[in-house]
Amino acid sequence: MLEEIRISSLGVIDSSTLELGPGLTVITGETGAGKTMVVTALGLLLGGRADTGAVRSGARAARVEGVVTADALPGLVDAVHDAGGEVEDDRVVLARNISAEGRSRAWVGGASVPASTLAAVAEPLVAVHGQSDQHRLLRSQAQREALDRFGGADVQRLLDTWTDLHGRLAATEQELQEVVATARERAREADQLRFGLGEIEAVSPEPGEDAALAAEESRLGSADTLRAAAELARESLSSDQDDPDALTTTAAARTALSGVAEHDPEAAGLAERIADITYLLSDVAADVASYAARLDSDPARLAAVSERRAALTALTRKYGDSADEVLAWAAEASTRLLDLDGTDERIESLRTLRTELRTDLAGVGTALSAARTEAAVRLGSQVSDELTLLAMPHASVRVAVSQHEQGPPTADVPGGPLEVDGRWLRVTASGLDEVEFLLAANTGADARPLHKGASGGELSRVMLALEVSLAGTSPVPIFVFDEVDAGVGGKAAIEVGRRLAQLARTAQVLVVTHLPQVAAFADRHVVVAKASDGSVTTSGLTVLDADDRERELSRMLAGLDESETARAHARELLEAARSG
Repeated sequence: MLEEIRISSLGVIDSSTLELGPGLTVITGETGAGKTMVVTALGLLLGGRADTGAVRSGARAARVEGVVTADALPGLVDAVHDAGGEVEDDRVVLARNISAEGRSRAWVGGASVPASTLAAVAEPLVAVHGQSDQHRLLRSQAQREALDRFGGADVQRLLDTWTDLHGRLAATEQELQEVVATARERAREADQLRFGLGEIEAVSPEPGEDAALAAEESRLGSADTLRAAAELARESLSSDQDDPDALTTTAAARTALSGVAEHDPEAAGLAERIADITYLLSDVAADVASYAARLDSDPARLAAVSERRAALTALTRKYGDSADEVLAWAAEASTRLLDLDGTDERIESLRTLRTELRTDLAGVGTALSAARTEAAVRLGSQVSDELTLLAMPHASVRVAVSQHEQGPPTADVPGGPLEVDGRWLRVTASGLDEVEFLLAANTGADARPLHKGASGGELSRVMLALEVSLAGTSPVPIFVFDEVDAGVGGKAAIEVGRRLAQLARTAQVLVVTHLPQVAAFADRHVVVAKASDGSVTTSGLTVLDADDRERELSRMLAGLDESETARAHARELLEAARSG
């Protein structure tokens, strides 16, 4: 709900604050007092085009602020947060500045934003209907959405099913296109993987084999050198030629200390330690002798090892830096090859799934079209009945539900037409249908699109009839009508007021009017009062109490606010509005 509007230096309005409430609010005033400036202010809050001519003469800038309660509008809260603004106490402040030089600034919840962002946040909140405004229900998408909401749960259920199937079909067709387009590349990749796996299978490397072979090749290639070193080491530890060696020298040291051990415990300890060294040297000498014995030159084995290493090196140049990495590549390649070898089966599976989804989609689309057509008949009849009460007895509205035929598809491309009962129809995310509201303004006249079939005043009444018929299903919480009663009077004017009051049961409605019959139905009556100091005209917005409201209706009826006859007529109007 729009809780408050603050206007500064806009047109003839110097500075005014309008507090609003639920239900129907009417705005009246003398000609030229600035009633339409309220609509202009709302247009600026909706992100409309900035007109420097609307800035009050002598002022540097015009400013409009609106306070919107957001407790029942979760979409608004999300939009404000996305724009960087804040919601405080379930209220959002929207603001717009227009400088006399033409610069425009906008704010959403305290955050400075482009006017387009302000429009994105505020436009879903308000539907403005006036003779010069762009009407929400003139857009094709809005007409289709309005019909779907009017159709109720049956249409919504079918639409939800369509949306799910359409999304699955789009994903399936996209995947099919990609798989078919890459089939040749996938075949080439599969051949390359098979070749690589064949090379690896021919060599059959073992984990860690390359490192083990490198060590063995180094040992075999240096066998004579290693044997000579081992023999020298053995002679140094335990000589066969009675030459001095480590074991003889160590044994002599142990014998010397053991001979004096009884005189000093420390000498005994040293003798025991030398004994340990003697045992260790004996073991090492035996191991060195065994190592030397095993070091035989084997040219055949060396050649075999070198050949095996060359085969492994050929693999590591292509598939990894080591035998372990080559084996890891082979495992991944095998898995990938299984996937690639299933390309033909995958294409066939996707084509089968696509056929099934298109068949299901055709059935749901047909049912959705039938449900929309049934709802369209009801809506057209209801709106036409409303127009009869709004002084357009010869006008009728028809809601056309049609499909767009296309030629059959020539290739497997996503989003192509759908065959339904032998016809190839264009498919959208919302179904097979195009929805259009058509108006025949007079008996026998051809039904034409709304913006072509009615004058400005008639179109405003058509929009009122539509909004009343759609009341309770519309997502828009605030409606503004600027002189919707243009060209009507008498009983028709009373019906306009009654319809506005009916719409105000489910939404907040603001109406600029010059007819007392309409104003009498208001829950809140605001008058735009004009004053002049001889050079500058100013206007202010005032909410009327019961007595002032009666006086304002008298002025609207007879041009005289103190006429007893007019006052009596005003009281009669108010009583009639209250009673029905």
